[in-house]
Amino acid sequence: MTKELVFIGLGLNDERGISLQGLEEAKTADHVFIELYTNLLPDFSITHLEKLVGKPIQVMQRRNLEEENGKSILDAAESGKTVFLVPGDPFVATTHVTLRLEAAKRNIKTRIIHGASIISAITSLSGLHNYKFGKTVTVPFAENFSETPYNVINQNKQLGLHTLCLLDLKADEKRFLTIKEALKMLTQTEQKKKLNIVTPTTLALGVARAGSNNPSLRADYINELIKFDFGEPPHSLILLGQLHFMEAEALIAFAGAPSNIRSTTK
Repeated sequence: MTKELVFIGLGLNDERGISLQGLEEAKTADHVFIELYTNLLPDFSITHLEKLVGKPIQVMQRRNLEEENGKSILDAAESGKTVFLVPGDPFVATTHVTLRLEAAKRNIKTRIIHGASIISAITSLSGLHNYKFGKTVTVPFAENFSETPYNVINQNKQLGLHTLCLLDLKADEKRFLTIKEALKMLTQTEQKKKLNIVTPTTLALGVARAGSNNPSLRADYINELIKFDFGEPPHSLILLGQLHFMEAEALIAFAGAPSNIRSTTK
C-alpha cells in the first residue's frame, strides 16, 4: 500500500497551469484534494480540472487545514497515494508547511511538484533582476493595519533592494486588497514616520493577474500609480530600490515607466 502525500502547484491562472508531471501524479492518485483560499486563480474551473484528472476533487476550506490540521488529507494519505493541489507553488508561502510536518510525524512520504509562483512571474514580466530583491512582505487589510510593510521597505531600500509586497486576500470571501489601497496605507505610515520611503515621487511597480493572458503591468511614481486602474485581482506591488540600467530599460519598455528613470540608474 502506497502511503504518500504529493503537493502539486497549480500555477497562477487556471487549471492548465498544472505541469504534465503534476497531472500524471493526480491521475494516478487514490485521493485528490485542493485548496483555493490562499490565492486567486482568475480563470480556474474545478470542473475542467476534474475532467483532466479523471476523478472527483475534494475542496478543502481554510478551517480544514488550520483548525483541523489537515486531518482528512492525512488520513487519506495513510490509506493510499494522495495528492494536494495548491495555487502557485506549494511552499512559496508557509501556509502548508505544517501539513507536511504532520505528514512526517505520521511517517507519510511527501513529494513536491512545483508550479509557477508570483515571485518568479514578477521578475519575468517586469525585467527586474531576481537578485535585486530584498525581503518580501505582505500588506494586510486595513482592519489588520501594520507598520511592518513600511519598515521592511525601509530596510530593503537602505540596501538598494526592491521589495515585493504581496497584497492580502481572502479568496473564500472574494476580498482582495488592491494596489491603490496598499499605496494609501503605506503613504499613511509615511505621513506618521516621515522617513521619505513612500513619497509621491517614489517609484513603484504594480502587477495584476500575473500568469494570465491579460496581465496588467505599470511602473510610475506613486502620485501617478495610485490613479492607475489595474482591473481585476489578484494584485501585487513592488517598491523599487536602486535600478540597474537594464532594469530601467525593461520597465520603460514593458511597464510604461517614465523615461527619466534612466537618470537614476547605476
